[in-house]
Amino acid sequence: MDVSNSYFLISFILGLVLAVLYLYWLNRLNDVQFKQAASAGLMIAAFIYIGFAWFYGERQWLIVELLGVGVYGTAALLALRYSVLWLAVGWGLHPIWDLWVHWLGPGTHIVPAWYAIACLSFDLLVAGYIVMRSDMKSLLIRGQRESPRVSK
Repeated sequence: MDVSNSYFLISFILGLVLAVLYLYWLNRLNDVQFKQAASAGLMIAAFIYIGFAWFYGERQWLIVELLGVGVYGTAALLALRYSVLWLAVGWGLHPIWDLWVHWLGPGTHIVPAWYAIACLSFDLLVAGYIVMRSDMKSLLIRGQRESPRVSK
């Protein structure tokens, strides 16, 4: 898809701004709420593509988009059951869907280019934040366990 540099940059920045707002909200939640909200967000991100396929009358693409919901839904469920890092995997893989299916691939007629580009930056920032938050939590917990106790 032919997209000018300024169009790409504006769309990319839009995704970053929206991700910062989303992460600001997520950061205010406790760990359980964070995991639930970020899982729901990943599912919503996948379901939006079903909405585009429906809106543009591409009923055969609903099957393709449902496959995406299955993949990202699995990551969300694994995160809820096991580790929040499954969310980082889901959010980290979602840009592949944005880029190779809807921006450069066969689904360019389903999703506007600006949306696919904005999702690319949004998803990457959210995935990175989840890894960072998870790593910071584990470092803090490890640091508390390893800190020497002062005896009186």
